[in-house]
Amino acid sequence: MWFYFIKRILIAFPTLLAVVTFSFFLMRLAPGGPFDQEAPLPPEIMENLRVAYGFDKPLINQYLDYLVNLLHGDFGPSFKYKDFTVTELIAQGLPVSASNGFLALVLSVCFGIPVGIIAALNQNKKVDHLIMSFAMIGIVIPTFVIGPLLALFFGIILKDTIFALPVGGWEDGKLENRILPVICLSLPFIAYISRITRASMIETMRTNYIRTAIAKGLPYHKVVINHALKSSMIPVVTFLGPATVALLTGSMIIETIFGLPGIGRYFVQGALNRDYTLVMGVTILAAFLVIIITLIVDIIYAWLDPKMRYD
Repeated sequence: MWFYFIKRILIAFPTLLAVVTFSFFLMRLAPGGPFDQEAPLPPEIMENLRVAYGFDKPLINQYLDYLVNLLHGDFGPSFKYKDFTVTELIAQGLPVSASNGFLALVLSVCFGIPVGIIAALNQNKKVDHLIMSFAMIGIVIPTFVIGPLLALFFGIILKDTIFALPVGGWEDGKLENRILPVICLSLPFIAYISRITRASMIETMRTNYIRTAIAKGLPYHKVVINHALKSSMIPVVTFLGPATVALLTGSMIIETIFGLPGIGRYFVQGALNRDYTLVMGVTILAAFLVIIITLIVDIIYAWLDPKMRYD
């Protein structure tokens, strides 16, 4: 197994290099540039900016310079957020996105898995149909619709009640400012996890070893918890790998709706403003997290299913 994980770590380096290369040249192919404005700058100023940021060099030289800086942990300066480096912006935004994402992940797991189990154990009954109906609604309604609706309900309709909640802002991470973004962020994932758990649990309950355990007279709840649940979690863990990255790196839409200073919002602003270095920094961070969390998922696989080997 150790050889497998060492090999995976070694493969991670060319994978990251491919992500960096593809992102670097793709950003340059997009129309527009970081210094474009509604009122064009004088040619002298534009040329000075190009020289200052290295845009006067051939593209391949810009790419090699970026790789050298990246090896030293330098993502470069932001083109739009003056006096800030990309590293500083990520350091400011990542704790906001990661804390909200972690809370949303916990909420998704704590609600999605039990709800999916209840639906599976009551297959084709009213409870099952009701849960899956709500799950489907949570999947098909996008977050850019759910977010404003939650803000309207808790911020305006209930503004004179004890249930009123702030509809925007961060205010150093106060609990009341986190509630709506976390709920909005977790709802689609609760829906997905509940559906995956239900399908996996139904399939597991039909296997021969579960039928044998029931036939031997084991209590039904012990069969579900001690035998079926563990095997049923493999598809859920598979989904939670990329879902965790999406939650920890922040939701672009939700952070924009609720005015949160997370890296998701920085990514959107960077893409709109052609802030090459900022978009590259967030992309590299997300790719790194995907590789690490995928490796963690593989370790969890081996714990959930002892038959799985990485020889």
